[in-house]
Amino acid sequence: MPPWAIDETGGPDSSSTEEVVIMTDQEPRTSRTATQRPSGGELARRVAVLIFGLIQIVIGLRIVLLLLDARTGNALVSGILDLSQVFVGPFEGILQRDSLHASGSVLDIAAIVAFVGWTIIELIVIWAVGIFRREPA
Repeated sequence: MPPWAIDETGGPDSSSTEEVVIMTDQEPRTSRTATQRPSGGELARRVAVLIFGLIQIVIGLRIVLLLLDARTGNALVSGILDLSQVFVGPFEGILQRDSLHASGSVLDIAAIVAFVGWTIIELIVIWAVGIFRREPA
């Protein structure tokens, strides 16, 4: 199948090998190209980065919303704050103060510590997955 061909699902056919005919002055030559998929270790690394990235986004949104004194009566704001509390909760109480208040705005120090903590955990998980990742020979 030529490289520009489309399979039945509407996307490029990436699951089969392709045959390419190369024309030269002498005679046509045929070469084969194979599709390469990521290894299991690389797939695990990508999943870990995705999951920890989503956690960091939620915690970052919490920090910004509390700094901007967002209205907690709003369903979206309260949903983000409730969801992020799951990830910030284990890090509360590490420092003497969990937050600083000034004219309605709150600097959630526990959330900042949680952001750093989840980033360190992410680096450890990626390092551990990298140990078991096999590289192609």
